[in-house]
Amino acid sequence: MKVLLTGAKGMLGTDMAAVLGQKHDVTGIDIADLDITNLDDTLKFVKNIKPDVIINPAAFTQVDMCETEADTAYRVNSIGARNMAIAANEVNSPIIHISTDYVFDGNSKIPYTEFDTPNPQSVYGKSKLAGENYVKSMTNKYFIFRIQWLYGKNGPNFVKTILRIAKEKGRVTVVNDQIGKPTYTKDVAAAVLSFLGKGDYGTYHVTNSGIVSWYEFTAEILKQSGLKNVELLPCTTAEFPRPAKRPAYAPLDNYCLRLLGYAQMRPFEEALGDYLTETGEVS
Repeated sequence: MKVLLTGAKGMLGTDMAAVLGQKHDVTGIDIADLDITNLDDTLKFVKNIKPDVIINPAAFTQVDMCETEADTAYRVNSIGARNMAIAANEVNSPIIHISTDYVFDGNSKIPYTEFDTPNPQSVYGKSKLAGENYVKSMTNKYFIFRIQWLYGKNGPNFVKTILRIAKEKGRVTVVNDQIGKPTYTKDVAAAVLSFLGKGDYGTYHVTNSGIVSWYEFTAEILKQSGLKNVELLPCTTAEFPRPAKRPAYAPLDNYCLRLLGYAQMRPFEEALGDYLTETGEVS
């Protein structure tokens, strides 16, 4: 298949290009190639490529910065998604749009399924939900993949930050009252690959299995990396206030993957082990 991939230089996009490129013809683009917030340019570009499928992980993902740069957040995460969906519809191609757990408020007591009602509490979450709604309204051939706590080799991420602080200071303080599901970029890419060429359109939660706090995830990172004599301290979100509100409890239940018989995502511990091996972070 001919695949058009936005955000191809990002953390997720880089792994998607590598994984999908093993079986398909991938055209990866970034902001230097196309400004997806410009509808005319987007339509012209997509009509020239005529892809069999469009994958859109491109986003403004700096959550706290979204609070002060709301125009940029909505322009990229909402209007950009709208433009890609319009273009997909024009060339009769399905679109796979990447979204986030931030569309939920985090007030649940159980993991969120695809049938729960979103209620975002931050500009980032609101802009991503608006993007989802645009995609749904602009084309019928869509997949929305919500992901969570993403990390991968090709970008800044929580695992890299924890390992750097642990090595530099020998002490790490991490919040223990935010709960979610750590997810590896390569596993998201593999899930996308499994959907190509199929017509099971709709919204899906795509995360590794296993529910933990950031504190518990940090403990697993330190354990698997072999770092010893590192002091790990818990703290609350209130002790480290941030501009954007984080969902306190927002694990995504991959309910629709189960309903439709798709392979379940592997445990986050196993995925983390592969990531640490890939990056050479195992002592």
